[in-house]
Amino acid sequence: MRIAWGPEYELGILVIDQQHKRIVDYINALDRLAGEPDAYLGIARILYDLVDYTESHFSFEEALMERAGYKELDDHHHVHRQFTLRIESLLRSNEQGEDVAESLLQLLEKWLLHHILEEDRAYTDQVRNFINSIGRERLGGWVNENVRKHFRVS
Repeated sequence: MRIAWGPEYELGILVIDQQHKRIVDYINALDRLAGEPDAYLGIARILYDLVDYTESHFSFEEALMERAGYKELDDHHHVHRQFTLRIESLLRSNEQGEDVAESLLQLLEKWLLHHILEEDRAYTDQVRNFINSIGRERLGGWVNENVRKHFRVS
């Protein structure tokens, strides 16, 4: 295992922390695939999942920031969009037969260490204040509604 999820990665917003944990899962899955002779298909699956994940997670996270009144949302959205474009570019490169495993690992680790631990921390106080202001019961309803809206739920 390349990275073990721990408290140092948590923002203290359970629904977001659970989603961020998937980045660690992707990093560890890629690490297991790196160097394998048939890694292409596994990496392709991870890339397709990442495209879906980033679109879903980012739209959910941005909806939460918007609801909380986070003023830097446009800048945060731009950073999310740049990351999504980079993942889509790696997906295309992988489809053309390039070995993108190491580039993808580096991108995800940088994202985990920089974006989640630094840029996402900037909104946590405001989002937690919003969560505290509406109460757990109303938050649960909002989360359920938005999870269904932004994620494929089976």
